[in-house]
Amino acid sequence: MYSIEMKNLSFGYEDGLILDDINLKVEKGDYVGIIGSNGTGKSTLIKLMLGLLQTRNGTINRTVKNIGYVPQVGLSVKGDFPATVMEVVMLNLYSSIGLFKRPKKKHYDMADKALAIVGMSEYKDRLISKLSGGQQQRVLIAKSLANNPEILILDEPIAGIDSENEKNIYQLLYQLNRENGITIIMVTHSIQDVRNAMNKIYEIKDKKLHLIQAESNQ
Repeated sequence: MYSIEMKNLSFGYEDGLILDDINLKVEKGDYVGIIGSNGTGKSTLIKLMLGLLQTRNGTINRTVKNIGYVPQVGLSVKGDFPATVMEVVMLNLYSSIGLFKRPKKKHYDMADKALAIVGMSEYKDRLISKLSGGQQQRVLIAKSLANNPEILILDEPIAGIDSENEKNIYQLLYQLNRENGITIIMVTHSIQDVRNAMNKIYEIKDKKLHLIQAESNQ
């Protein structure tokens, strides 16, 4: 049984196809890398996985309901964003909390647990805009972890992050996959420093998705 399976999927607009005849299989416990140059359709593929776009042809089946999404830091955190780390993480719990209702202790506990996993507990009262890029990315990962996702989809998680924090993010994702059992799909330009942790690597090229590495998951 696959967590996400795409069969003969195509997507495009009136001026032409962006993705054509895509086939993708993600099993529970996989650590999947998706690479490709700019403009090849990586972000479009993510939106299709998340159900934010509708396919033109083909099918996409999801056997999991809880999917966490981590965007690039630059797409989410503006320089003057006036929220604390805890407030940012709690944003992913408001479907459980309820609109205009106060969070309960269990919600704070869920947020605290997520922050502890990514090593950001001591920063929970800090404004997220005052953190480094690597710290902000950890907070965004914590936000996605707060409601216990089965799959984590990340879009260029190390974009704009220095090399030391890049290694820390990679180590965190490895831990989440191997120790916490979370299936990971990571879109990136390069997987050179993390490919050994991945059991499947796909490349988008010429509107097609090519499987270039496949091993059984651990």
